[in-house]
Amino acid sequence: MIPLLDLKPAVQELRSELDEAYRRVTDSGHFLLGAELEAFESEYAESIGAEHCVGVANGLEALQLVLLAWGIGEGDEVIVPSNGYIATWLAVTHVGARPVPCEPDPNTHNLDPERLESVRTPRTKAILPIHLYGQTADMEAIEHFAKEHRLLVLEDAAQSHGARCHGKEAGAMGDAAGISFYPSKNLGALADAGAVTTNDAALADKIRHLRNYGAKKRYVNEYIGLNSRMSELQAAFLRVKLRHLPEWNLRRTKLALRYRKQLAGLGGVTLPQVPDWAEPVWHLFVIRAERRDALREHLNHVGIGTQIHYPTPPHLSNAFSRMGWRRGHFPIAETLANEVLSLPIGPHHTADQVDAVCAAIGRFYGR
Repeated sequence: MIPLLDLKPAVQELRSELDEAYRRVTDSGHFLLGAELEAFESEYAESIGAEHCVGVANGLEALQLVLLAWGIGEGDEVIVPSNGYIATWLAVTHVGARPVPCEPDPNTHNLDPERLESVRTPRTKAILPIHLYGQTADMEAIEHFAKEHRLLVLEDAAQSHGARCHGKEAGAMGDAAGISFYPSKNLGALADAGAVTTNDAALADKIRHLRNYGAKKRYVNEYIGLNSRMSELQAAFLRVKLRHLPEWNLRRTKLALRYRKQLAGLGGVTLPQVPDWAEPVWHLFVIRAERRDALREHLNHVGIGTQIHYPTPPHLSNAFSRMGWRRGHFPIAETLANEVLSLPIGPHHTADQVDAVCAAIGRFYGR
């Protein structure tokens, strides 16, 4: 069996370091908003070249808190990709604003800057690109458009820990970024956790209030905030895993190169496209496949785990049915949803496993 994802080997590799981090926190008797969180915030900000990092409860609330801090709400619009996970859209709706879908570049699956003008309106306040599958969106083009039209840019960097665009790291390019440390991410906690990164000191200070019921000092509430705090324990675990992130990303990159070499030229398969300016970290290795569902069934039959990221575009989910979108409104997103397939990739998969996956795919397509 080759699993799509197995989190146990990561814990086993770091067992002694994680155990020490656990003991350090439990011995301290301090479990929220303490020294571990402050240390992680500093270390993560430094690792990506951002001035500020604010730890929060999860990636969805990281995005939501930024939008709240910017005052985006009812009557406002935020441009979002038409494809990707629904959490990005939910952050917009949770503050009362309207998500406005923009189709992706079908080659990279990331938000297409050339389409932004077609969806911008006088109500547009921000652009929220996703760095999908571990590869950044074209942030230079997106930021140029945003500056021209006085729009804010909020990166959804949940899948891109360590990825670069024109040499700049994900999470340190827009006006702010929302980051998830969900366990399956390249930098994953052992439960939900997230962060906001920014170079804006005033924004960071406001989010430190908002994540803690709107108060930095107990019982002195400056804003209508949330309870969205990263625990000391998750911060301690993330400090351990952050030290290993570059090496683990390198392992993913080597496996991705192996996939790309072995599947090159195989009819029925479209491989991920990487622009010259992009340095992906391969959170997922996603192909586009003819007869995708049959291929997935074939791989499952021989013990190879796969997943579809993501089977339903947000505009076709029941959650957004009230918006009136129907099948055909965003054809690129719908085509991708019908063709994408994620293959096993992670820092603890092996070259032999990748070879076995490629061989099984080759047999399916008659190589």
